[in-house]
Amino acid sequence: MKMNQFVIIGLGRFGSSLGRELVELGYEVLGIDKDEEAVEEMSDVLTHAVVADSTDEDVLRSLGVRNFDCAVVAIGNDIQANIMTSILIKDLGVKQVVVKALGELHGRVLEKIGVDRIIYPERDMGVRVAHQLVSPNLLDYIELSKEYTIAELAVPKEMSGKTLKELNPRARYGCSIVAINKLRGGIIIAPTAADVLEEKDIMVVIGTNEQIENFEAAVSR
Repeated sequence: MKMNQFVIIGLGRFGSSLGRELVELGYEVLGIDKDEEAVEEMSDVLTHAVVADSTDEDVLRSLGVRNFDCAVVAIGNDIQANIMTSILIKDLGVKQVVVKALGELHGRVLEKIGVDRIIYPERDMGVRVAHQLVSPNLLDYIELSKEYTIAELAVPKEMSGKTLKELNPRARYGCSIVAINKLRGGIIIAPTAADVLEEKDIMVVIGTNEQIENFEAAVSR
């Protein structure tokens, strides 16, 4: 499922980093926070930013939160508000609910609530999560430098049965497939042009940020 519109609740360091990157990737983002200063700081960055109490169901309804493709609860300083907001958003029927956990125990509570994805900010940076959210085949994303990125991408059905020669990512996108983790077991390091991709194999791709984004877009079509 391709995401287009995101609501981020909690505009602290993680939430603002995530929102900034999603906007840069071309997506619409509504930011919500109780802190007027945090909202003001992001008002020129995000598509919309509002001061609101996310533990109030009527407020969430009035903001049209249920119409968003994905809601990210990034509240980090109030575990009760984090959990209450997550419950309300699930009840409103948002398609995908992603929540920042403050620790393993909190994560277990979120699992019981039934959120779709739990993020541990000490492991997942906002920039990385943004790319994973908007590209359904992107499994991991690590910036090696300001220019270069390494990414893990699941092979989609459309690419299944193709050789690397047919796909030709180097010529078409400028990036290189440096390894393939085969669904049926085994990792191919430095694959050759004759190696065949199968659906749900994992490609390890390296290139500039722009090259990886172009390849991600092709894989996600």
